[in-house]
Amino acid sequence: MDLAAAVREAVRSAPGDPERAAAQQRYMRSALPFRGLPVPTVRALVRGVVRARPVPGYAEWSAAVRTLWDGAQVREERYAAIGVARSVPGHARAQASLPLHRHLVVTGAWWDLVDETAAHLVGAVLRAHPDTADELRGWAREEDLWLRRAAILAQLRSKEYTDRQLLLDVIEPNLTAPELFVRKAIGWALRQYAHLDDAAAAWVRGVVEGYGQRLSPLSRREALR
Repeated sequence: MDLAAAVREAVRSAPGDPERAAAQQRYMRSALPFRGLPVPTVRALVRGVVRARPVPGYAEWSAAVRTLWDGAQVREERYAAIGVARSVPGHARAQASLPLHRHLVVTGAWWDLVDETAAHLVGAVLRAHPDTADELRGWAREEDLWLRRAAILAQLRSKEYTDRQLLLDVIEPNLTAPELFVRKAIGWALRQYAHLDDAAAAWVRGVVEGYGQRLSPLSRREALR
């Protein structure tokens, strides 16, 4: 049994909660149904399958992610696909993986899938390959709001390695964006960096002040929380 099939079987055979599943689907406004599995349970299932097998090569790993994602019949299978993607960090941060991560963002098209992809996968590529920053600058100007959100949130886990200029460059084209998810992302990205230390917090306050009325009230509140 290949990796994707093994993970899918683990997810589908785990006991779900129908009431939880219905509530999850309503909350996430998901076209895909849920099985009612908590996300930590899905992650544990993926870890169990992956650890019981030899480390997959890049081709097997990427094929498993795409197969689970594109063929998902329940939303937990998409959570599992992200779990598989994160299970081999060397593959996840390979520059060649950025088109795969982009596919997850564009086809996921909702915050629960996009945010984890941005922070844990896209961000990993960026930290390993800083020259991919220009590609994210391009994402920040795309029509697709989820690519723009992903570009803004890609440095959530970068801490002291945050590229301040890149952060400004992906925020700037989105200052007047009308979408709630983009405005919240701007505030979240700034706030996350501000939590690093006093110098970062002072820099963020300066950025917010410098943007003035160009920054939406929502982004401002989120940034300064």
